[in-house]
Formats: sequence, structure tokens, C-alpha cells
Amino acid sequence: MGNNNGSNSSNDIQRKVEKFLYFQAEVLDERRWEEWLDLFTDDGVYWMPASKGQESGEGQPNIFYEDYHLMNMRIRRVEHPYAHSQAAGHRTSHVVSNVIIQNEDLGKGEVVVSSRFHMVEYRLDDQRYFGGKYTHTLKTTGAGFKIKLQRVDLVNVEGPFDYVMQVWL
Repeated sequence: MGNNNGSNSSNDIQRKVEKFLYFQAEVLDERRWEEWLDLFTDDGVYWMPASKGQESGEGQPNIFYEDYHLMNMRIRRVEHPYAHSQAAGHRTSHVVSNVIIQNEDLGKGEVVVSSRFHMVEYRLDDQRYFGGKYTHTLKTTGAGFKIKLQRVDLVNVEGPFDYVMQVWL
């Protein structure tokens, strides 16, 4: 459990983390991809495991396991004028809640936080719902938080999907 003992410092960090996660949801919903990518450290990773309880993304199947450069490449593909998969007016709405600070390592300048999310996607006259748990490792910087690791555990990870996800949850 996090070390939120009610002190002003812990409350300040809690609020800053919440604002950061809400901001991330906002830029994703508004398709501000460059701004979203800037939320990651240069060595940041976006990881969506392919199975429940997966311990590592290295050397095994994942839905997503992308470093900064792969995320950047996907942005270029999604934003390309000939990206027919995006021509249908893809829209999303993210809700983030239950934000809990799991660990603060002041020496490393890192905060590990878990939260829950719901996301609805509207595309091709169809809606899909995703829900699950985020686990973020956030690096503190002079400009605020940066994402070192974003793990996305889907509730229905083993469920069928009608088409491949084009954007991030």
C-alpha cells in the first residue's frame, strides 16, 4: 500500500499524480499524439500484456510492448493521410479512477501508482469497451512527471477483439 499518511507532502503527490493521469487521458481522447508521447521518458515503455499475471514483456507475446521509438512510429502510421483504418472517425473516451500510490522512491525520483480505467472506443459505427488496471512508474523531473513504464492490464485480455487496436488505451 502507498505511504499516504495524510501529510501535506503525500497529499500533494497524490493530487499531482491524479492530475497527470487525467491529463494523459485527455490528450489520448483528443488525439494529441505528439503531446502524449512527450509524457514518456526517452526510455519509456508502453506495455499491454497478452495474459493475466504476466511478469515480463521481454521474449513473449504481448498485445503491445513499445518503446519510445515504436510509439513514435505508430503515431506516424496512424496520422498518415493514407491510413485507411483511421478514416472512419475513430473516437475514444477515457475515465481514470481509484488512483493509489503504491511506492515512492525519493532517491530514484520515482513513484509507482496503480489506477483503474474504462475506455469506450467508437469506430466504424461500432462501440467497444475496455476496462482494467494501469500501473505507472513515473519519473519526477523538473517539468513534472514522465512515464518510465505504463502497464495496461485488460480485464478481458483473453477475450476476442473484432479488429486490432490502432491506438493506446
